[in-house]
Amino acid sequence: MLALGKSLTKALAARTLAPQVCSSFATGPRQYDGTFYEFRTYCIKPSKMNEFLENVKKNIHLQTAHSELVGFWSVEFGGRIDKVFHIWKYDNFAHQSEVRKALANDKEWREQLLTPILGLTDKQESEITYLVPWCKLEKPPKEGVCELVTFQMKPGGPALWGDAFKRAVNAHVDLGYSKLVGVFHTEYGALNRVHVLWWNESADSRAAGRHQSHEDPRVVAAVRESVNYLVSQQNMLLIPTSYSPLK
Repeated sequence: MLALGKSLTKALAARTLAPQVCSSFATGPRQYDGTFYEFRTYCIKPSKMNEFLENVKKNIHLQTAHSELVGFWSVEFGGRIDKVFHIWKYDNFAHQSEVRKALANDKEWREQLLTPILGLTDKQESEITYLVPWCKLEKPPKEGVCELVTFQMKPGGPALWGDAFKRAVNAHVDLGYSKLVGVFHTEYGALNRVHVLWWNESADSRAAGRHQSHEDPRVVAAVRESVNYLVSQQNMLLIPTSYSPLK
């Protein structure tokens, strides 16, 4: 019995000391913080974009009375035109449910904001995302433009590609040509998808910085490692509305 006890003790110690395979995406603060961000993309009917934006500008306060708007942009380049993208913040899923119930009972919101924009919209998409643990949401230093870059990674999750992806993002950050606003990992929507939101003074400053990054050996090396896990990527240039908190 004594020998068996010693064997069990050694086995447990070995398990405790054994290296654990984990990812910086999947561990850390995010596991203990229920805060998430809903990404909403609306495709607006042709010729109705100005009417849509004016209605939202006039009545967005009816929704922000219930939930926190992070940013609201029109899409300038990348994919379909006549498109808007906005981000909403929630404490957890119970909070989101409470907001939806409150909005459903808000007659003014339904009549002045919801019903009019539904008549101007062709398509709506929603994703639920978390900020990755190694990144916090940053505020741009002044008004500019944002770039949302979406990476579809290989199946396997952050345990497979998370660390390489982090190194690639940080290599761009270290150059300093663009400010990192946030890195978001999709929880509901297309899985193994990561969105990176960048801020630039202008589209031209963004282009100049990208040219610089293509010649930096540290960026090239980090990106070369990360693309081994990449399926596809796309981006959008975003112009902030006057009522967008993030500009």
